[in-house]
Amino acid sequence: MHELITNIHNHTVYSDGTGTPSQVLEAAAAVGLDVVFITDHNVYISGIDRYLKTNDHQTLLIAGEEIHNPSRNPQKSHLLALGINKDLSQHAENPQNLINQVNSNRGVSFLAHPYEYGLDLFNEPDISWEDWQVTGYTGIELWNGLSEIKTLIHSPLSALYYALNPQLVAHNPDPRTIKRWDELLNQGQRVFAIGGSDAHALAMKAGPLKATVFPYQFHFSAINTHVLTPSPLNGDLSRDKQMIVDALRSGHMFIGYDLPASTKGFRFSAQGKDKRAWMGEEIKINGGVTLQARLPFAADVRLMRNGVAYRTWRNTPSATAIINEPGIFRIEAYLPYLGKTRAWIFSNPIFVIE
Repeated sequence: MHELITNIHNHTVYSDGTGTPSQVLEAAAAVGLDVVFITDHNVYISGIDRYLKTNDHQTLLIAGEEIHNPSRNPQKSHLLALGINKDLSQHAENPQNLINQVNSNRGVSFLAHPYEYGLDLFNEPDISWEDWQVTGYTGIELWNGLSEIKTLIHSPLSALYYALNPQLVAHNPDPRTIKRWDELLNQGQRVFAIGGSDAHALAMKAGPLKATVFPYQFHFSAINTHVLTPSPLNGDLSRDKQMIVDALRSGHMFIGYDLPASTKGFRFSAQGKDKRAWMGEEIKINGGVTLQARLPFAADVRLMRNGVAYRTWRNTPSATAIINEPGIFRIEAYLPYLGKTRAWIFSNPIFVIE
């Protein structure tokens, strides 16, 4: 499978970001991303999908949309709609209908920042997801970079500190989101996880001083979704977009926090008697299944079964376990970075069935 480093959940001047789509694409290309999605609030920017070629590399920009009901107070339950080809914000009042419309348009949908905290200091409300009765969505945004920032800022001084030291922000996805994801999986819902930047490239001003806080290029070096596809991008816009959306729909991806060390090359698979399964797929036990995780660097690894740690390994570049019981298996990997242990990789699950 081919790996496309993808950044999801970004805002531009068309909603509440500060960069143009072209500037977002240039920032993505500068750090070597393969794909970047723009998801402005209730705005689908038609006609911006394109490639930027730099040297021997090309980066693909794709328009999506982050949709919510603006008449709701507070404006909770934001949905990321990817792979669509038109504005669907007119359906925002009914989250289930909105998800159905995304599916009808051959797109994929992810519940944005399912759990987060408000930030009273900057009049930012809690805009977690509330409508958990919905069905048919593709997955959830397990790790949101901007939401995590809100957990660390408690005063103007701490806001300034993290604005000047953005590399200190990311630790791990919100534990509430991880718990909810495992609950959904254990209930039989095949929902997949992505990581999102929620990048705005915030413009800050203090007297004569002006600065861009958490610029796009920083976000693109941090929390990414690595999408596994059957082939690389070939320059056919329609074909490449559909290939990426199909991979997202199938759960063929993992979340990588690429700032401490690149997560490129991580793989998680299951080998059975006559079949190999990848993330997002199922495999029958049929006498036993070998699960294998391969990492680009040594790290602490947890093999999770049904949301509970099943096996752990310390400081290893690979982990193998022979499974003789059904379950929903996924990988978590952790690295030391800047004095703390931080989440590094979250895989999507493999479903081992009877």
